[in-house]
Amino acid sequence: MERPSLEFNLPDTHEEGKLYVVDSLNNLNKLNVCPAESQHSLDEEENTGGTGESISGGNTRNQCLLFITFILTLIVSLALVSFVIFLIFQTRNEVDQISSRLLSEKKNIEELKKLNNIILKHLNQSRIKE
Repeated sequence: MERPSLEFNLPDTHEEGKLYVVDSLNNLNKLNVCPAESQHSLDEEENTGGTGESISGGNTRNQCLLFITFILTLIVSLALVSFVIFLIFQTRNEVDQISSRLLSEKKNIEELKKLNNIILKHLNQSRIKE
C-alpha cells in the first residue's frame, strides 16, 4: 500500500490556511500511524491543548470512583459477614435446642424400655404361676 506524500505544493494561501493544512496533514498522519486505542488519548490531548488537564482531571475522578467503590465494597462485605455470623449463632442455638430435646427423648425411651421389661417379666411370671 502506498502512502501519500506529505509534501504538497500549496498555492498562495494565507498563513492561517497553511497552518490549517499542515495541522490536517498531521491529523491524517496520526490516523495512519497510531492504533485506534491510542487515537482517543491523542484526541483528548488535542482538546486540552496538550496541557494534560483532562488526563489529570480524569485521573482524579477515577481515583475518587475507585475509592467510593472500595468503600461500598467494604460496607457490603461487612454486612454480609455480620449476617453470616448471625446465622451461625442462630444455627448453634437451634442445634443446642434439638440436642437437648434428643437427650430428653432418649431418657424417656430408656424409661419406657425399663417399664416394658418390667411388664414383660410380670406377665411371664403370671403365666408361669397359672
